[in-house]
Amino acid sequence: MTYRRRAVSLAIVDILLINLAVFGSFYLRFEGNIPSLYFPTYYRAAAAATVLFLPSFYYFGLYKRIWQYASIGELLSILYAVSIGTGGTAIVVYLIAPYRVPHKATILLWLLSVILIGGSRFIWRVLQEQVFLTKSGAVQKRVLIVGAGDAGALAVRELRNRNYRDGRPVGFIDDAPGKQKLQLFGLPVLGTRKDIVRVVKGHNVDEVIIAMPSAASESVRELVWLCEKSGVTMKILPGVYDILSGNVEVKSIREVQVEDLLGREPVVLNLEEIAGYLRDQVVLVTGAGGSIGSEICRQIANFSPKRLVLVGHGENSIFDIEQELLDTFPALEAEAEIADIKDRTRMDLIFNTHRPKVVFHAAAHKHVPLMERNPAEAVKNNVLGTKNLAEAAAANGVKTFVLISTDKAVNPTSVMGASKRLAEMVVQSMDKVSDTKFVAVRFGNVLGSRGSVIPTFKRQIAKGGPVTVTHPEMVRYFMTIPEAAQLVIQAGAMAAGGEIFILDMGKPVKIVDLATDLIRLSGLEPGKDVKIKFTGIRAGEKLYEELLTSEEGTASTKHRRIFVAKPNSIDAQKLEGMIQTMRDYGSTLSPAEVIELIQTLVPNFRQRASRLVAANH
Repeated sequence: MTYRRRAVSLAIVDILLINLAVFGSFYLRFEGNIPSLYFPTYYRAAAAATVLFLPSFYYFGLYKRIWQYASIGELLSILYAVSIGTGGTAIVVYLIAPYRVPHKATILLWLLSVILIGGSRFIWRVLQEQVFLTKSGAVQKRVLIVGAGDAGALAVRELRNRNYRDGRPVGFIDDAPGKQKLQLFGLPVLGTRKDIVRVVKGHNVDEVIIAMPSAASESVRELVWLCEKSGVTMKILPGVYDILSGNVEVKSIREVQVEDLLGREPVVLNLEEIAGYLRDQVVLVTGAGGSIGSEICRQIANFSPKRLVLVGHGENSIFDIEQELLDTFPALEAEAEIADIKDRTRMDLIFNTHRPKVVFHAAAHKHVPLMERNPAEAVKNNVLGTKNLAEAAAANGVKTFVLISTDKAVNPTSVMGASKRLAEMVVQSMDKVSDTKFVAVRFGNVLGSRGSVIPTFKRQIAKGGPVTVTHPEMVRYFMTIPEAAQLVIQAGAMAAGGEIFILDMGKPVKIVDLATDLIRLSGLEPGKDVKIKFTGIRAGEKLYEELLTSEEGTASTKHRRIFVAKPNSIDAQKLEGMIQTMRDYGSTLSPAEVIELIQTLVPNFRQRASRLVAANH
């Protein structure tokens, strides 16, 4: 039905209901016996109400609303519209009728109009739900919602808005003593967390939805275990903060993911500060097709840059992110450049062509075991590539240059970590001789990135196991890709030059616990359905990562999730000599010679060259 036909139909119904309300108000006021002398007043009141109520209804949008989703906002609109209509009717009749409308009749007119008009609208929502329930019969999933708060209410509304296609809620679980035996939307609070197994069995629950945005990771992990024990599937509602900030929608009720078990707080950004250095600027991102680089591009696109330059070596990944950005942000000017950061001439040409003002350098070789076997390539890409970019940035008037670093750069035991420490030295030394603000941002592992353990674990679980973990005490810091990208961009806004920013990584996570959680989230039992096998620490790995060297220490910044390391002294002459040696002889140096060269600048880097040589043969 078109809007016009729908509005006319509703208006006809409203005319009938308005006249019924006027008659009812007089009938009730005079207890069923309206005096004949009030007939003229009644007729004038009916005519005035018909004329005045309809414009009031139109003004307050009663003909533009979708009433099957009616809520408190729609009720308030009805109250406002009826109040204006009733007041106008009383005034008009007072001016033109021989007898004014009795006060009691005016009150009754308002009350009956609210009941009749409101009832006619809200009955549509009730009928929609009942008709669907009648059609769907017994095929619906029965859903238990954990959390009888704001998020739980959102979950119920979303299930109702979908006409219960994704399940019908049977009740809530909540640990708050004051909510026990109460109801929300007519659904009872059936118990606390310890009652989940009993409630699932007693109410034939098929699925549990976690609606606790502030739940700690331990609580989510316990709920996963309880649902596994109860034999039901499990989903989660994103945090209310994420919903309100527009990052996700209420409809994003989804499967529980490993990220939910980290218990990470949402990142709060200073949007005004970020917009100030990105809006209307040419921004260049290297490694733009990678996990971190592509997410940085998505975040930057929200701040309306003048142009976003995507630099990468892999044509397929760059093509994918370019197309995604153009689809999502049609007004964005995005340009892709296929290039190798080790190529100085090509980097100079790209910077000279685009003249970027902000650079995020995310391109790097990051795979630890591979770089152990190819140390020269790690240094050429991660150190010489960074040097090429830094020199091009300084020569072309870049305002801010942000290097994406890693916690593996601290007291490195791997070639990859040592090469990133050298890259940090490059940008810190360049900051001292350039007007460009050069900074580095250091953080740990990122869940879901191509180098993350999660994709490996998922492949192993899909094959039936075993899931391989190097050591039972192996721990790592983890954060999600979006929060890492957001904090990197925020750190760039805070750059004064020369800093190494440290992101708050939260608590370290045992890799074996991560593997166990992932097996459970796959609906399997660790040790029974899927085995966990310990394979031993690989070359270049250590049991735990650090975020600071012993010399650094940290100072706080104005963002509570970002810290800054105290700068170390850097021997610029040694650094330049090492870089020049790699430029001249890098492809011909043996692994042992590369290690020795690294140690001239990173003396705490200790690695057996003989083992590397053996691995290389």
